[in-house]
Amino acid sequence: MKFAVCNEMFGKRDIEWVFEFAAKVGFSGVEIAPFTLAESVTEIPAKRRKEIREAAKKQGVEVVGLHWLLVSPKGLCLNCLDDEVRNRTLEYFKALIEFCGDIGGSVMVIGSPKQRSVPDGLPHDRIWRLTKQFLTDCLPVAKRRAVTLCLEPLARQETNFINTAAEAIRMIEQVRSSYLKLHLDVKAMADEARPMEGIIESARGSLSHFHANDPNRKGPGFGETDFVPIFRALKQIGYSDYVSMEPFDYGPDPLAMAREGLAYLKKCHAAATI
Repeated sequence: MKFAVCNEMFGKRDIEWVFEFAAKVGFSGVEIAPFTLAESVTEIPAKRRKEIREAAKKQGVEVVGLHWLLVSPKGLCLNCLDDEVRNRTLEYFKALIEFCGDIGGSVMVIGSPKQRSVPDGLPHDRIWRLTKQFLTDCLPVAKRRAVTLCLEPLARQETNFINTAAEAIRMIEQVRSSYLKLHLDVKAMADEARPMEGIIESARGSLSHFHANDPNRKGPGFGETDFVPIFRALKQIGYSDYVSMEPFDYGPDPLAMAREGLAYLKKCHAAATI
């Protein structure tokens, strides 16, 4: 397994600074939230995209991909009934895939809880079909750019649509593409009724990306969650891709949290024998 860090925890620091810091600390990759770079990725010209890709290469770190995809621009929704809004979101999502490929990324985490939540009273099966069609429509671009879309189940307090790994896997199985896979997040898994090890086991063959954090919203090692069983379960299903640190509460010192969180992850990974 390789370890990455999400750039939004470093606030307004330039992405070049993040690459340099990540390399010095010992991360292999950086995962980028597009809203930290621009209101819309369509505003980022080809020259700047090349600079980002080359800056990562210079530091010897990989641009893993993107997450927090639909925070901006405002008014996006991937499964709403308004055709104009949904189609505008689809076009922007395709632009995100192009941007991800341009900067050297290969993974996009589909979280965006507010942009996929379902208003009360709308039929779940209709929203399911709209979401399935949205994902299907993105796949030709994803395949052309070799970018894997990773569907993320999220906790019930964040969204009311696709809250469990089982639901996400059902969607993935219906779409049936090697470019649509599963993403798991420790904080989100804590909302499910079953043990995390069982959730990970159920993801065998589907899992393509993983976020490390604690249910208290801090970084790994800054809460009560023991990551040794988590890494053991990941090893048992043969997972060998990125584990990306994604805290939501990184105060008062995000740099210290990144350093100590990575040290904790590596310690637990080494201890997780199978």
